Amino acid sequence: MTSSNGPSAGGPVPQVGVATPSVTDREKLPDRVWTLPNALSVLRLLGVPLFLWLLLGPQADRWAVAVLMISGFTDWLDGKLARWLDQGSRLGALLDPAADRLYIVSTLVALALREIVPPWIVVLLVGREFVLAVALLVLRRYGYPPLQVHYLGKAATLLLLYAFPGLMLADGDGWLATLLEPFAWALTIWGTALYVLAGLFYLIQVGGIVRAERAGQGPGTVR
Repeated sequence: MTSSNGPSAGGPVPQVGVATPSVTDREKLPDRVWTLPNALSVLRLLGVPLFLWLLLGPQADRWAVAVLMISGFTDWLDGKLARWLDQGSRLGALLDPAADRLYIVSTLVALALREIVPPWIVVLLVGREFVLAVALLVLRRYGYPPLQVHYLGKAATLLLLYAFPGLMLADGDGWLATLLEPFAWALTIWGTALYVLAGLFYLIQVGGIVRAERAGQGPGTVR
């Protein structure tokens, strides 16, 4: 449900630069729950505690990497199925990025506790999630749903989901660890930079919406 000063479902949205299509695309999605893509997204979410236990309990890194690989495959598959079967939904548009962020944050916490990644990476990525959570509250205050994930954020997430398994496998001895280490760190640095940049773009979108609302250019305003 949206507040009186926000957009109604499917209604017009103020044109505030790049933020406009992000809101309308999600609002046009059907409001349904029982779909195959949503089931895959829930399966990914259920894998998060198993993934953390494998990393912090027995430290079974290879099994943890397997869980992460399955998560990445189902992330790709649920998007494909949503398009092939025409089963896109508002819930799916929320579950998909939520699962990505949970895996990223849980992996960061585990790798930090095991002293595999330096603190500055944890501060940047977790801090980005905290700032975006505040931005989401601002959107809710004005009656807007969460904005659709930017393609840059998707690319950054993909890089990080490749980087973290590499860091786990590189934390050891042998030729494989030696081979993987430089590639894993390159993906980590690029993924972190793009992830923070995508967060800045999201904040710019939110700022545009807030400025339009304060200027009285709400839904239906002719500009």
